[in-house]
Amino acid sequence: MAGHSHAKNVMHSKNASDAKKAKVFNKLVREIMVSAKVGMPDPAHNPRLRAAISAARVKNVPRDRIEKAIKTAREGTDTSNYESIRYEGYGPGGVAVIVEALSDNRNRTAPELRTAFTKQGGALGETGSVSFMFNRQGVIAYPVSTDFDRLFEAAVEAGADDVESDDETHMVLTTLETFGTVRETLEKVFGDPLEAEMQWRPVTTTAVKDDQAESLAKLIDTLEDNEDVQQVFSNVELSDAQAEKLNA
Repeated sequence: MAGHSHAKNVMHSKNASDAKKAKVFNKLVREIMVSAKVGMPDPAHNPRLRAAISAARVKNVPRDRIEKAIKTAREGTDTSNYESIRYEGYGPGGVAVIVEALSDNRNRTAPELRTAFTKQGGALGETGSVSFMFNRQGVIAYPVSTDFDRLFEAAVEAGADDVESDDETHMVLTTLETFGTVRETLEKVFGDPLEAEMQWRPVTTTAVKDDQAESLAKLIDTLEDNEDVQQVFSNVELSDAQAEKLNA
């Protein structure tokens, strides 16, 4: 019976992983469709669509799904009416949180997110209540083993704003308008990036206590699990010990 139990647990774990992967794919494809519908369905003339395609490619969304999403938007056969909504609020410890969503029903999405915030000791606020603490930037990340000088030179020549590094990655920062051009230029030289997406990057950060860090992690997990939520950003500053505990 122990062997049977182990096999069942492994299967459950795999199914959970597959389900999470499918949810991520669905969210990325939804962003592609909406981007293609609200702008031109040609990524060469639609920065948002280029960014959406780039993010999908990094996450290994099959090419045929990407092409099908664009085709559906171009032909107008999709009758769904999703709109981009940015929710802002404060999590545990006063951490600023930005939630980007694509929803076809505001009356469903807003209460669900408000409940998630409230359960973890936070509060959903008005649009603009925390976004002033962030910059909207494109982020194209490569492993730290990539030659920094070559990457910096290529990125700046392609129109990037800056390149930042930490222990694991070099992060090329761009505007929305230059994101696609910079990404394509770097891919030709350095290959596929670790990630490539538009992000809200905090200008100032907020440190939290251990229990607040745990509550914030639960809040973010709940938000990311919501089918309408595309991305979640915060300005939390975790200590090494807190980050290690949460990752464990």
